[in-house]
Amino acid sequence: MKALISRQSIIIASVAVLIAVITFISINVFGTVGPVTNLGNAVSRPIRAVSSTVTGIFERIYSSIYRYDDLLARHESLLRENARLIQDFRDAALLAEENALLREQLHFRERNPGHESELAMFQSWSGSNWSHSFTINRGYANSNVTSGNAVTTEYGVLIGQITDVGAMTSTVVTVLDTTFSAGALVGDGDGTVTARGDFSLMRSGLLMLDHIDDDQIISPGDTVVTSGRVGIFPPDLIIGEVVELHMHSTGIGRFATVRPMRMLDAISEVFVITDFEAVDE
Repeated sequence: MKALISRQSIIIASVAVLIAVITFISINVFGTVGPVTNLGNAVSRPIRAVSSTVTGIFERIYSSIYRYDDLLARHESLLRENARLIQDFRDAALLAEENALLREQLHFRERNPGHESELAMFQSWSGSNWSHSFTINRGYANSNVTSGNAVTTEYGVLIGQITDVGAMTSTVVTVLDTTFSAGALVGDGDGTVTARGDFSLMRSGLLMLDHIDDDQIISPGDTVVTSGRVGIFPPDLIIGEVVELHMHSTGIGRFATVRPMRMLDAISEVFVITDFEAVDE
């Protein structure tokens, strides 16, 4: 753009010089500006008009570019401010979520005064196809967790159980894992059944309810909770709900499939129950 403006300035300057030369010659030859000068003025007038118009156009273009640059700078400033506000909102949302978790944990402790628990963060799933387990950021060096501790949500839904405890991390097998087993109660029944992981059901996101008495009434939709009678898990932790009842392939005894109450693939925070009051047998 600067090159175009310079080129225009050169043309105008050349025309001006030409008129000056013609005027000088006319004064010396005719003693007045004369017809040559008038002719030069007549010829140059459209050129000057066009030059003035072009100059005005370029000035407006330059002014528009300046305003565009100013608007672009303001736009970038607003984008930076918007990004900062979004980050502040996310930080506030995380704090609110953490406060909600702590409040729920407080309510859980109020409902279960004998329980002691610690908040832990999910780290990663196991890469094995033969297990259903994950790692948390709590170990013997930074917490009171020990092998066998129950792992729950803030609402008292059983996720699984601590198995291996390292210095800063621990392994949790979920209720779907084949090594998981817990005494359980179903619906309003008093008879204790066994909730356990089963490899054939694990890939479907289900576990098995086994050792069901013949006279025990169990229906789809019934809630399955820990009995607490063996002393491994506290009582009344929610395991899941009954999906279907089946006969064993041997034709002897029944079992039920159970869907965990919590979507295990969406875990982010868990609570490890490090101590609780066992129920009387």
